[in-house]
Amino acid sequence: MRSSGSLLLGAVVLLAGCTTAGRSGTPATPATPATPAAGATTGCAARVESGELPDWADAGFSGGTRIAHVFGAKGDIVAVLFGQPLSVGRTEGPNNKILWVARPAATPSPDPSAPTTLVITATLDGTTTRATREVAGGPGPSIIDLPQAGCWHLDLRWSGRTDTMDLVYVPA
Repeated sequence: MRSSGSLLLGAVVLLAGCTTAGRSGTPATPATPATPAAGATTGCAARVESGELPDWADAGFSGGTRIAHVFGAKGDIVAVLFGQPLSVGRTEGPNNKILWVARPAATPSPDPSAPTTLVITATLDGTTTRATREVAGGPGPSIIDLPQAGCWHLDLRWSGRTDTMDLVYVPA
């Protein structure tokens, strides 16, 4: 049986490795103002799980670690949420740290020249409000802040691959 000291050490090592040095989650473009989208349908499919990560996404985590995460709709990427709940305008406490982990590709990228940067195009549910964020170097550690509370539909693109997911941001 593991001691609580080794479990704590594992958590400290994991969090220390999740810095954003060289892997920015800064805005590529600002958000556009909120207006209802013509014929927009609303619905938030954000499903935060709190169990163990799948084998392909658990590198750096101690066996049996349970952490908040959200899978992409196709299952090709998972967002590991360290600042749960994600919030807008947070001035204290943890930030909106997300570790993006991509499932290993079954086949080589159809376009080996495709940029590795993870490009996140977020749309606020039921509006035309959009924000674009980038994680340099592709899926990895990031801080993703969005301009308003609500359900955000994320279109994720990296290395010639795509997936989608919904994330909820609450007011601080």
